[in-house]
Amino acid sequence: MTEINYWLMKSEPDAYSIDSLKNDGVTLWDGIRNYQARNFMRNMEKGDIVFFYHSNCKPPGIVGLMEVVDLNIVDPTQFDKNSKYYDPKSNPDNPKWDCVKVKYIANSKKILSLPELKILFSEDELLVVKKGNRLSILPVRSDIAKLLLEKI
Repeated sequence: MTEINYWLMKSEPDAYSIDSLKNDGVTLWDGIRNYQARNFMRNMEKGDIVFFYHSNCKPPGIVGLMEVVDLNIVDPTQFDKNSKYYDPKSNPDNPKWDCVKVKYIANSKKILSLPELKILFSEDELLVVKKGNRLSILPVRSDIAKLLLEKI
């Protein structure tokens, strides 16, 4: 059996919130246009657990959980000229961007806010607390994930 990996994925709640995911059940996690974040996504496996993080809001923080249910999906937004994620340099024969499909698991009992996370964890333990970190997808160590799961 494969070991479950843990991730943190950010979304601005006015773009796509945990409640949007709860309503939809599943969604493509598309629109990623950072190579390092994309590469993290390429390391995901079916069954991995993801902490859903609301960013660019007050307070930012972990608001729920989701599960990776499908992998290596070509991101359709890169070819959609009407999408803000359109990439004219991407070629349908060799797409630059892909995405995963995630499904809703649960809302947190309470938001685990960034200020709380900074008190609980160092930059080495949880990358989201690192000053200046803007990546929308981050790996979470298993030992740290287990602590987070106890708190949400």
